[in-house]
Amino acid sequence: MSMSLNYFSKFRSVFIYGVSLAALLFLLKWLEWRFIIVNYTFEIYAGFIAVIFTGLGIWLALKLSKPKTTIVTVEKETVITNDEFVLNENVLDEMGISKRELEVLQLIAQGLSNQQIAEQLFVSLNTIKTHSSKVFEKLEVQRRTQAVEKAKRLSLIP
Repeated sequence: MSMSLNYFSKFRSVFIYGVSLAALLFLLKWLEWRFIIVNYTFEIYAGFIAVIFTGLGIWLALKLSKPKTTIVTVEKETVITNDEFVLNENVLDEMGISKRELEVLQLIAQGLSNQQIAEQLFVSLNTIKTHSSKVFEKLEVQRRTQAVEKAKRLSLIP
């Protein structure tokens, strides 16, 4: 303890000089800060307002651009019996769907992949892809699920 007191008493003037320089530096920085605030008050306020309005604009854009979608789950019981199904020959002829394309469509409705359909019908995978694309084109759909749904609606498949 006495050694640290000796150290401080020995360099007392250095410590006082250092503390007074730090206080003077703090005072000068404080005055400089006040000078900046006084001279640039308008710019500072304009900057704050710009930041606030930018944030509001971003928030509003995100709120307005989000599509308001509601997901409604409808559960209904569907009973499909093959005994009551009657193929609509008129629609089949109107659309120009061949028997093989109808067969491919029925297998698509069963949930088989193109490879499985090709193996079941003993044809190549490219042939099945061609048949299914022609079916999609004739039914004016783009996906397998759409094709099955439309074919059921038109009484082409059970």
